Amino acid sequence: PVTAGSIVVPYGHVIGNEKWRGSEIAQRLQGKIRLIFEDGLGLVDFHLSNRTCILYISEADLVAGDEFKRRLVRFRNAISLGGIVIVEKTQISDQYFLAVQKLVVLELGMVLLPVANQGEASQLITQLVSFVREQSKDRNSNPFIRKQCSQLAEPSVFRTVQQIPGVGKTKALLLLQQFGSIHRLCNASVKELELVVGQTVAQQIYAF
Repeated sequence: PVTAGSIVVPYGHVIGNEKWRGSEIAQRLQGKIRLIFEDGLGLVDFHLSNRTCILYISEADLVAGDEFKRRLVRFRNAISLGGIVIVEKTQISDQYFLAVQKLVVLELGMVLLPVANQGEASQLITQLVSFVREQSKDRNSNPFIRKQCSQLAEPSVFRTVQQIPGVGKTKALLLLQQFGSIHRLCNASVKELELVVGQTVAQQIYAF
């Protein structure tokens, strides 16, 4: 399988696996980001940068059996960099979701992001691309940001955010990536929180 890091992603582009050509995700990404299709990406569905790539698990993958679990483990072993797993959480696949979440987040230690459909996935990929860009820009130019990035890994901060009702490991990671510190998280408005975790959890966090 192609490992992240052996692919060079031009700035402002996303490299997509050839199998996504003509898909709803690809169509919706057009005009928002420059998408290049390549064969031979192996397990990776989308490379957002030289350091970050995505594995997409569809409703059909979840219903079809355990093959997706083998893909996940191989994906985790193949990449030494940022692996993000996007999973379609629908009425049909909902029953499988908790097991997938446990495997991805707790056992494999990767970020899992649920989406309702390919349309929502395309919005998420657009947001992730701009987040990855900002990070690499800031990391190169601003020494204070470097310190903030390392703070994400502090177990005490991570555990504290998980104490908030409705926030698990995945949401805690997303919140810390977005706000950078507990202080900024405490001062965030409901609207800002909604963009990261959705309306219901945003209200819980704000109330807490």
